[in-house]
Amino acid sequence: MKKRRVILVTDGDEFACRAIERVAAEIGGRCISRSQGNPTKLSGEQLVELILQTPHDPVFVMFDDCGAVGEGAGEQALRYVAGHEQIEVLGALAVASNTHQHEWTKVDVSVDRDGCLTEYGVDKEGIRDLEIGRINGDTVYCLDQLNIPIVVGIGDIGKMGCRDHAKNGALITRKAVELILERSEGHAGKGEENGESADRQEAR
Repeated sequence: MKKRRVILVTDGDEFACRAIERVAAEIGGRCISRSQGNPTKLSGEQLVELILQTPHDPVFVMFDDCGAVGEGAGEQALRYVAGHEQIEVLGALAVASNTHQHEWTKVDVSVDRDGCLTEYGVDKEGIRDLEIGRINGDTVYCLDQLNIPIVVGIGDIGKMGCRDHAKNGALITRKAVELILERSEGHAGKGEENGESADRQEAR
């Protein structure tokens, strides 16, 4: 069976969901809107089932630990999805947060709030951080342990002082997604770009 190409997103709030839905629609991909949750509500098994139902890819899936200490529900689901034999992970958006649990991950590159690429990490507002190649965030700890081709650091998706708001085109998120697609030499599947998520269409 053909593998589904997936982009992992370590944020699950409503703002992130709207931004991801918009970008997915614009590139002809799909967003699993039911993966939205703070924290993640669906198990890895349930998410894989939804991913495999999508008519086109890349498929965007959101994960969120909601600040849980250690490996919470979001990271457990992320680990399962990333390791599934029918899933091909294209990359991950490692979302910065004001975590107090000292969770961090290595990133290959970051996109700041102005849409510029940087070797440094970024903070929640998308402002360049002081450390090269790492980002502090929630739901990111396990990324280093997984075989992910490219990890892109980004500020709080759908926010960053409205610079990444869905109504403004979610331009920062789109830039980060384009980096992942360029690295994978992937092209989004064809289909109606009507802004609907995969699971909403499947529910019809």
